[in-house]
Amino acid sequence: MDSWDVLAQATDLARRGESFALATVVWRQGPSSSQQGSRAIITAAGELHGWIGGACAEPVVIREARDVIARGAARLLLLGNPDQFGAAVPDGMAVVPISCQSEGALEVYIEPVIPAPSLVVVGRSPMAHKLAELARAVGWRADLIAGEDFTSAAASTSSMVVVATQGHGDEEMVEQAVAARPAYVGLVGSRKRGAAVLGYLADRGVPQDQLDRVRVPAGLDLGPTTHQEIAVAILAELVQVRASGALTAAAAMAGATAAGAAAGPAQAIDPVCGMTVDAGPASYPLEHEGSTYYFCMAGCRRSFEQDPAAYLKESRC
Repeated sequence: MDSWDVLAQATDLARRGESFALATVVWRQGPSSSQQGSRAIITAAGELHGWIGGACAEPVVIREARDVIARGAARLLLLGNPDQFGAAVPDGMAVVPISCQSEGALEVYIEPVIPAPSLVVVGRSPMAHKLAELARAVGWRADLIAGEDFTSAAASTSSMVVVATQGHGDEEMVEQAVAARPAYVGLVGSRKRGAAVLGYLADRGVPQDQLDRVRVPAGLDLGPTTHQEIAVAILAELVQVRASGALTAAAAMAGATAAGAAAGPAQAIDPVCGMTVDAGPASYPLEHEGSTYYFCMAGCRRSFEQDPAAYLKESRC
């Protein structure tokens, strides 16, 4: 997959609403298998698509990219031997050792790609149509679903759901909505109506922690107003939710869950060069005094075999 293919796949992931990180090599010092401008996509589950470097760079970039996705903040990495750079490293740039033998180095910019907010509006009223229309106007993804067609499968943990069925099956729709555990659940209706709906669901055994998350009435309190203005008030509250970071946190939690489900081998630290490596058979495992150590390459393993005490003493300091 070349750099242009990576960008095409990034566009596809963004359209599907998946969070990921885009890593780009902005500088290199040979010898290095990567080239300036090389790109790769890293998913929240730790899958890498593209090319960012060889066995030394790849696990470090994956680890850092997953943290970038979780935090929602970009990061600039300098991968190499810290002794190569001395005091020349700019503030804010992280230096990560990537090899014990090569003198190559990489500068990699990793940026999170968080998809546009996803809103699910349940109902067919004029207000429901206006809310979906306004959300799309500000660049959000908005699905308008009739009450009889709505199920929890239509939402996710990073979605926002507004139930606007206005008395037509409110109870069933809220029960379906909270089951998806979205980042936001709002019910359009009065406080009295909301209390009746939530009380009914509590009696049906819906967990209280799920019901406590339902915002009713949905939206900022504007008092008696038109359906167009109610839609504006609800969207304003949803913008507050997004600005608070709740959606990013929900997406990160979902990514962490996916990562756990798709987790590969555990990770370990190479005691010779300090690299993070997979704790698996491909990482040159070596048994020493009842413990198993893993290495980025055969050279590190040989160095450790020649003088284990020196490296174990270093790692304990």
